[in-house]
Amino acid sequence: METLANFINGKYCPPVNQRYIDNMEPATGLVYGQIPNSDADDLELAITAAEMALPAWRELALEQRADILVKIAQGIEDNLDKLALAEAIDNGKPISLAKSIDIPRAASNFKFFAHACSQFASEAHAMTNSAINYTLRQPIGIVGCISPWNLPLYLFTWKIAPALAAGNCVIAKPSEVTPKTAYLLGEICQQAGLPKGVLNILHGTGKNIGSVICAHPKVKAISFTGGTKTGAAIASQVASQFKKLSLELGGKNPALIFADCDFDSTLNEVFRASFANQGQICLCSSRLYIEHSVYDKFKAALVEKAKALIPQDPLLENSKMGAIVSLDHLNKIKHSIEQAKQAGGTILCGGEQVQLTGRCTQGYFLQPTLIENLANDALCNQEEIFGPMITLQPFDNDKQALTLANDSQYGLAATVWTNNLTRAHHFAEQLHTGIVWINCWLLRDLRTPFGGMKHSGLGREGGNEAMRFFTETKNVCIKY
Repeated sequence: METLANFINGKYCPPVNQRYIDNMEPATGLVYGQIPNSDADDLELAITAAEMALPAWRELALEQRADILVKIAQGIEDNLDKLALAEAIDNGKPISLAKSIDIPRAASNFKFFAHACSQFASEAHAMTNSAINYTLRQPIGIVGCISPWNLPLYLFTWKIAPALAAGNCVIAKPSEVTPKTAYLLGEICQQAGLPKGVLNILHGTGKNIGSVICAHPKVKAISFTGGTKTGAAIASQVASQFKKLSLELGGKNPALIFADCDFDSTLNEVFRASFANQGQICLCSSRLYIEHSVYDKFKAALVEKAKALIPQDPLLENSKMGAIVSLDHLNKIKHSIEQAKQAGGTILCGGEQVQLTGRCTQGYFLQPTLIENLANDALCNQEEIFGPMITLQPFDNDKQALTLANDSQYGLAATVWTNNLTRAHHFAEQLHTGIVWINCWLLRDLRTPFGGMKHSGLGREGGNEAMRFFTETKNVCIKY
């Protein structure tokens, strides 16, 4: 049993109220530690620390700030195995995935924004009447960053790195479901020489500490990734204070598979896009629309691959599918499968909980699940489920495919699988999503804007978009 602590003013400290919540390992279903159940008293300590640190941090030379962020990135890389193990235990994801994707990407986030802060340029506009305007982009001050459980360190650093690079001090809250790597990041920041109070990490529930961070008048901006309902609640909560707000929310992402696609490559990538991290990635494809002429062939191949994907202990190096993150989330997915059955859906494969042997006897494992014969307005085609469950539907022509794909309250990402260049560009323009991948999935350039439309969020992250969000823009006009 390990008891975690908050990271405030450059050191670890217990919660003021001395209250803790259990930390579960999803692969075993057992409590393996405790984390602080922080509240407003802990936040006040963090705010005080951030206020003291802010003047020196925002005035620090860009090169020095960048050097510290690079050292944090190096610390993450040096601790890859330790962090990956913590991620696999906390989240239930295969350790191989944590080693190859999550932890390296966390390091890349710090590297990228270490360089971005020195390349972040402003504009100048000359006027004909002997005047010139120039733009200042200055740190906001103290900002709040709240991250989810599905890609814990990956998305935690995706917010923290640009906030720090822009010269802000950060109050960060990781998910209480997956707190371990955020906890370990504090020690890495200490070793990298990050000044005390620049980054403060508070653990606990959304109700007890997340909402308090959002409401605090000295926290001037909130960057949140998580569920759409929570995002809507945050937007309502901070509206009266006019805080800057970035929301990266849910998705119900369509994959459009045309007969002229490269069949084998498309099959492998669509399967990966559907079931990576047990389908617990906001960018995963969950609605598959397949051209009628190849529907049966593609369906049969998907079913064959799904039946061969067996959930295993995530700590095994050869594990390709781990555990669902929590018992509550497992039950939510199982309920969605039952809803699909009641709506007339046909379970092509999966749909059942899996009981492993050994240490994972009580773990939260679920078979990859494929469902067809659901109407497009069925709940399972409209609500985000966030698990290893996908639906399949045929389409007859481009117009029908586009209509089906856009028939959603969400608009995060879409994939299009075709060798028709004209069609690819047409769909890229017409799809109502913030991201469109053509013949690929999760191919990310950190310079590009990231985010969704409709109920998938507000604002954009990544590259200059993130640097703009974490700064205030000021125009200066000089007549000479």
